[in-house]
Amino acid sequence: MDRIPLEKKVLSENDRIAARLRESYHEHGILCVNIISSPGSGKTSLLERTLERFPKGTRVAVLTGDIQTDNDARRLSRFGFPAKQITTGGTCHLDALRVERALADWSLDSLDLLIIENVGNLVCPSSYDLGEAAKIVMLSVAEGEDKPLKYPSIFAKSELLILNKVDLLPYVPFDIKLAREYARSIHPGMEILEVSCTTGQGLDQWIEWLEKRGKAVTSDK
Repeated sequence: MDRIPLEKKVLSENDRIAARLRESYHEHGILCVNIISSPGSGKTSLLERTLERFPKGTRVAVLTGDIQTDNDARRLSRFGFPAKQITTGGTCHLDALRVERALADWSLDSLDLLIIENVGNLVCPSSYDLGEAAKIVMLSVAEGEDKPLKYPSIFAKSELLILNKVDLLPYVPFDIKLAREYARSIHPGMEILEVSCTTGQGLDQWIEWLEKRGKAVTSDK
């Protein structure tokens, strides 16, 4: 079978499962977000800072994807919320089937928020729907401000851009104004937050964003 028809078949099956997941999230009133970035941009650190701000009893869980190891899940589980590692064994993205299988032994009735931390990659994850309500792309100031131009697909599909590690701006040649301009040239309506997991800058706004989206899901149920 040629590569293009096979690729279409794989994506079609993924979309079918993703639709089933989306319906299940809606049925249970769950906000699901899918966080995507290059390796090392700070996804797991952001989730640590996020979970530590949630009161005990918050109905939140995390699925985190990596090619190898369960390091991230172990880092996140210490905050007392369900956290599960999806190890892909070489695949550079999560897909809907892996997510569905990971959720099989969790009670969705006990959740209001599901955060998916995708495998570190700006290319492959953009093609795979996981049933999420929103894709979120993260870009750290230790990277290049031209990433939105180099990887337009994920920026076009993401509702929120998190510019992370802004505490490093005095020490790195990153033009944050230009990064914003490039991102909005790809996705004019994109929301943008500036965050530092070290100083706490922007974390309140990030939590508020999640709460606002969660209320929208509940009201639409």
